Amino acid sequence: MALPSSASADQPRHRHPSRRRVLTSGLGMAGLGLGAVGLLEACSATVSSSNASDSSSSGSSGPANGPWTFTDDRGTAVRLNSAPTKVIAYTGAAAALYDFGVTDRIVGVFGPTKQADGKADPMAGDLPVDKVTILGNAYGEFDVAKYAELDPQLLITDMWEKDSLWYVPAASLSKIEKLAPTIGITVASEPLTTPLARYEKLAGLLGADLSAPAATEAKTAFQQAVEQLRAAAKTNKTLTVMAASASADLLYVSDPQVYPDLSYFEQLGVSFVRPTNVVGGFFESLSWENAGKYAPDLILLDDRTGTLQPADLTGKATWTALPAVKAHQIVAWNSEPRYSYAAIGPIVQTFATALQNAKKVA
Repeated sequence: MALPSSASADQPRHRHPSRRRVLTSGLGMAGLGLGAVGLLEACSATVSSSNASDSSSSGSSGPANGPWTFTDDRGTAVRLNSAPTKVIAYTGAAAALYDFGVTDRIVGVFGPTKQADGKADPMAGDLPVDKVTILGNAYGEFDVAKYAELDPQLLITDMWEKDSLWYVPAASLSKIEKLAPTIGITVASEPLTTPLARYEKLAGLLGADLSAPAATEAKTAFQQAVEQLRAAAKTNKTLTVMAASASADLLYVSDPQVYPDLSYFEQLGVSFVRPTNVVGGFFESLSWENAGKYAPDLILLDDRTGTLQPADLTGKATWTALPAVKAHQIVAWNSEPRYSYAAIGPIVQTFATALQNAKKVA
């Protein structure tokens, strides 16, 4: 993957030691106000660690008005006296829960939420961004004082690296964890269906009606799109696909084994370029002079805010020389989708149609 939507387009996105330095460089951390300090000691939510054999490892809950529990993908069990009504979430996680039907519990978000023109960032999906408190709109931003004022009961986010809460600043983590329990859902190196199922389960525990027509229809549409992609992959099994993200100085070629959608698409029969020099676990960084290293038939190009798009790349000779580019076989790809059937279904269908119509050009 390339970068956080809020970072400059020439910086890598994921956090390993070198990525951490790049991403946090020059980004200010919100201070902790006096009101927050008092609340740090007042928080009474119960959080405990559990092992994989914990009976609630896939999520469980008591009666609607009774105890609420959920064990996240760190093995951390969250136990509350009742279902939380004040949930803070990473924007993509909040949008996924909203898609599933959690519409009245999300009071705050952090992560790419609004663009410079004030419009909702694509990451926010259908989430009503003007009705939630935005604690930070860029990587490294998290207003802890404002978080405390919301009197949070639960924080939810993705995990791209083991036990690392995505978009939660390490410098503020201890303060944040004292205010409310946290839940991390693993998305890296897992097939797409795993985070989808986890967010579906969590949404149900947060009051979503998973049997509602909107929910069941979205799931059915996703399953149909999956079968369409499986058929397209079988028909065009000689075609090679490259997933990438473009910046001013580098082309990042994604390792399909790490990304949940790409690894799942491989399971369905899609043949992906597998970069040979992955550094940091997520992608191979190619200078534009070397961007012709791979010759795919079809390109999935990261379309998130902050990444370069085909119209921005016409001056890159190695890009325009790629067979897939010459054949206009480029499909928009969100390398960090929200994990709901409503969001993923159309993505799978669009890719399936593109793969079905693509020609062998490399």
